[in-house]
Amino acid sequence: MNDAFSKLDWSLVQAYLAVAETGSLSGAAKVLGSSQPTLGRQVRAAEAALGAELFRRHAKGLELTETGRAMLPAAQAMREGAARMALIAAGGDRGLEGTVRITASVVVSHFLLPPVLARLRREAPGIRIDLVASDSSENLLFREADIAVRMYRPDQLDMVTRHVCDLRLGVYAARDYLDRAGRPETPEAALALDWVGYDRNELMIRGMQAAGFPVSRDFFALRTDDQAAHWNLVRAGGGLGVMQQAIGDAEPLVERVLPDLALPRLPVWLTAHEALRQVPRVARVWNALTAALAALS
Repeated sequence: MNDAFSKLDWSLVQAYLAVAETGSLSGAAKVLGSSQPTLGRQVRAAEAALGAELFRRHAKGLELTETGRAMLPAAQAMREGAARMALIAAGGDRGLEGTVRITASVVVSHFLLPPVLARLRREAPGIRIDLVASDSSENLLFREADIAVRMYRPDQLDMVTRHVCDLRLGVYAARDYLDRAGRPETPEAALALDWVGYDRNELMIRGMQAAGFPVSRDFFALRTDDQAAHWNLVRAGGGLGVMQQAIGDAEPLVERVLPDLALPRLPVWLTAHEALRQVPRVARVWNALTAALAALS
């Protein structure tokens, strides 16, 4: 066992994990940024080091053997342990210069953060920023991001979270669309117009239903789950849509309709791993985001 462990370096464990979790060499190659032949060699090397078959080959890819499946929790624990070691090491970095990786939703990344990050670059030129525009939840433990800006409170362990603000929402439409279709003065009149909605995401449907409007997916004439595309469809005159007031009110091509309509607010949370929160450059970016986003509420 000791001899097998000495031959099993971390790169082989990473290869095994990536193939196990994606089910194929091609999927694992995308995750690790490697090539399929390299991963194939690493998987065979892992099997040779352990003296056990980890995968069975079949037409659609690879599937875990019983032994390979039994080893998966231990390998995942190794990955988490390595990630925590890296976070502890990073937490000891006292430098203000370096890279900070931020993840935020597509809409926030496109429309709210650019001026904030441009100003931060002017004020702290030693800090480089990676911005990950994504509506999925990046894993802060594995350094997929250093700071997350989210519209919900993340529940990962060992995280520092802060509720920064609650963003107001409004209903908007392009001015030229309203010139053609008319400006609704009641919610019922607004429902008679075209709306831009989501495709598979049911968030907007549930929100409108909760407000007393029994709409379904077919109610929306234009649909997309990309929220930046959704806003651009509204701007182009595709119909009414919901947007954060900080974004909608700044757009000259649209105007807000039904300004007295009560809509829920979007909570904004900042999250960072506790080992990184006090690293000077991370703290500097955290404070800049906090101040800028709080000013929008």
